[in-house]
Amino acid sequence: MNFLIRLLISAIAAMVTAYVLPGVKINSFGTALVLAIVLAILNLLVKPVLILLTLPVTIITLGLFLLVINAVIIMIASSLVSGFKVDGFIWALLFSLVLTVVTGIMNSLAGTNPND
Repeated sequence: MNFLIRLLISAIAAMVTAYVLPGVKINSFGTALVLAIVLAILNLLVKPVLILLTLPVTIITLGLFLLVINAVIIMIASSLVSGFKVDGFIWALLFSLVLTVVTGIMNSLAGTNPND
């Protein structure tokens, strides 16, 4: 049940983030919900592989390269989800950062723990 609540929070946060950033478009809440599911799957399957492949660069940059990996995940999601459009890498990077902040705030307000 907690996973479904976090999924809904992620979808709402994606809608809010897309509203704030002019370089990101989400057509509907249904698209945002699909985006939240796709991002969860990509973060589960693709992100660990990318982290492993870029481990030396991540260590040298003291973890800042993880921001680039997050932006790449957003760009992949943009190509997979119709109705979700990101205008470029910088917008994907900004979307990733703002989405993380908004999701964190909404999770704390809802009382959900992402580690549960």
